[in-house]
Amino acid sequence: MSQRNASNPTLGDFLRACRARVHPVEAGLPDDGRHRRVPGLRREELAQLANVSVDYVVRLEQGRTANVSTAVLESLARALRLRPDERDYLLRIAEAGAASHAPAPHPTTSAVRPQTRTLLDGWAFPAMLLGPRLDVLAWNALGAALLGTDFGALPEEERNLVRLAFLDPHFRQLYTDWRHVARECVGYLRMGMAHDPGDPRLLALVEELSTADADFRRWWSDHRVRTRAVGTKSFRHPVAGAMTLDFQSLVLGDEPDRTVFVYSAQPDTPSYEALRFLATWSSSAPEAARR
Repeated sequence: MSQRNASNPTLGDFLRACRARVHPVEAGLPDDGRHRRVPGLRREELAQLANVSVDYVVRLEQGRTANVSTAVLESLARALRLRPDERDYLLRIAEAGAASHAPAPHPTTSAVRPQTRTLLDGWAFPAMLLGPRLDVLAWNALGAALLGTDFGALPEEERNLVRLAFLDPHFRQLYTDWRHVARECVGYLRMGMAHDPGDPRLLALVEELSTADADFRRWWSDHRVRTRAVGTKSFRHPVAGAMTLDFQSLVLGDEPDRTVFVYSAQPDTPSYEALRFLATWSSSAPEAARR
């Protein structure tokens, strides 16, 4: 599989994938009873819903239209019933396609401000600083203990949550529902690609995981995207036991491509007590024992 085919997001790829996921009845169209060779909306049905010509939809999906107006993109987003994060992704990749001749500003630094490190260390909850590729740029001791990983011992290029989720057997055991977590990671990674489609490190990561894991390859090809925001994750922690934690991602003010990812638990719950136990254990255990 070539790096370009495995990794490069295009507007046409995304439109085709989204069109296949929308049933015409869900979109408000009558069921005409005709046999469908492929799932989802036909091109003419998407054109009808978005109030554009069928030929225009064909040209969009074949990549023969470089500049697409925001009004048309918004209309397509409504017709395809896209969530807000999916709509944002659609707008971003359309913009990236129109500006494909311009060099992309690939981030090359992993430097972390001392103030950010102080913030992470001051929290009583597991916390990490993540880049757009889900690289772990900084972390506190409880964050490392929760994920059972000595990030400091890993080469910098291997400190990546998506890579660990698919290539590290420990992570498959850590999460109660590994498939759900791993698939969300793929959606986060694809959303990150919208920020910089030509990022060579991201392209290399996608190529590596596409070659190594069939689940990643399948989930990457379905073009589902996710924004890191809020939610819950359930763990089978080898030290602290079972716990379900809330998570939130907080954007740093002038670094929108970086997020602080924080886990927490409601007071007076078993998960809260498990997290307190893990904090006590991690403060006394040698770094290497946290794995």
